[in-house]
Amino acid sequence: MSHPNHADEIARRAKRGETGSEPIAASTVILVRDAADGLETLMLRKNSKIAFGGMWVFPGGRVDPEDAAGLSQDDDLGAARRAAAREAMEESAMVVAERDMVTFAHWTPPPIQPRRFLTWFFLAAAPQSKVVIDDGEILEHAWMGPAEALARRDAGEIEIAPPTFVSLFELGQWSTVDEALAAVRVRTPERFATRISVQPEGPVALWHGDVGWEAGDAALPGARHRLTMAKVGWRYERVD
Repeated sequence: MSHPNHADEIARRAKRGETGSEPIAASTVILVRDAADGLETLMLRKNSKIAFGGMWVFPGGRVDPEDAAGLSQDDDLGAARRAAAREAMEESAMVVAERDMVTFAHWTPPPIQPRRFLTWFFLAAAPQSKVVIDDGEILEHAWMGPAEALARRDAGEIEIAPPTFVSLFELGQWSTVDEALAAVRVRTPERFATRISVQPEGPVALWHGDVGWEAGDAALPGARHRLTMAKVGWRYERVD
């Protein structure tokens, strides 16, 4: 049984034409480690009373003004690195050096999102230390393989947001931390600007390269770069 809550809420807001708040700068860090069965990443379950409540996420949060102290006014990436390092410490007790974070991607949510976080995603090797959560903002943690996390989402055991889903999907192509970091270092970080199209199968998140992205219409035939959030399971497609 799949978890319908997030996709259903996206569909409802899209049909009503709702718009969210002003964008908020944020950042997150995907912490990975090597395990017997391959790559694992740290996932945290948010308290249901806060932003992304109840969802499983990577450590992260909003960029505070203090994160930009001493940086040039246009150094958004530098401030985002500081914020990701600070949030990883606050949420999981993981100490990650800013210089060790590799820029992974940037996400802009659709206008219908109630709270719009413009988020830099970073990738870093997890330190060899114990995860400690506060049982307040974060209620649970787990190390998961990418395929395991996606399967648990479709089984209705956990709830994740589309950027987390796509990030996990990408992580699934690498088997070790070194392999993942080496591949991400040499690529240009992608920018994902999400548009939502509601279809009979379920809401569809569209991104650059998809034939329906500009018009916001997932029914158009042609190239695909999308996430279909169907009740029977989510499906990520990227086909030229």
